[in-house]
Amino acid sequence: MNKNLSDWEEDWFPGRWVGGVSLVIAPLLLLAGELLRFPFDFFFPSQLKAFDQHPVQLTTAYSLFLSGNILLWPAIGTVAKLIGRSKPGWAVWGGTLVILGLFARTFHYGINHLAFQLVRVQNLEQATKAVADSYGAFHVVSVLSGAIMAGWVVLAIGAYQSGTLGLIRSVALGAMSALMLGVLKGSSAVSVLATSGLCVALIPLGFKVLTGGPKPEIRTVLLWSAGMIALVVGMYFFGQAG
Repeated sequence: MNKNLSDWEEDWFPGRWVGGVSLVIAPLLLLAGELLRFPFDFFFPSQLKAFDQHPVQLTTAYSLFLSGNILLWPAIGTVAKLIGRSKPGWAVWGGTLVILGLFARTFHYGINHLAFQLVRVQNLEQATKAVADSYGAFHVVSVLSGAIMAGWVVLAIGAYQSGTLGLIRSVALGAMSALMLGVLKGSSAVSVLATSGLCVALIPLGFKVLTGGPKPEIRTVLLWSAGMIALVVGMYFFGQAG
């Protein structure tokens, strides 16, 4: 990297700590989700059947991936900020396209959740028929399918051209464009390689971001950690009540 992270100003959004933690944790969650559902065929009838037979494993796998997908946006914002210091055009387009793609995947996972609940409250046969009959139906998020694939390539080129990442890690970042998109898509060797590449590209950068500035006091870390845990727990129970 051709920039000294210790020179960063501390008042940027989402900030060094949120961005750095996201760079480390989000790729690992994506990879864990892919590995957990790897034993099952990736077409939707097999995914529904797998949920019927292994509900805990499939729920955990899809939840891990969705959590990683949601938590990835601060990481992408951080990468885009680094790229933008020397290549602002690549940063704007790469960051924007990737984040739009994250929105699209989150939408797909909402459909996945509904499909799995159809298996639970009706039965596997009816759920499979409902998904098959409605598969390919138009929705406005369809227009973002190109962003899911192209965004990672644009961001990877910007990361390399700006010196944010070296050649190998830039290629690993761009490999995310090969990750299967759409509803009820399981894992494959390609998807495991793509999310592994994301780990290779972003996790070392995350540690560099986290260590690239002044360290907070232990008391501050403990207070923020306790506050975030309490917030997450409170939001979970609030969501369950709703």
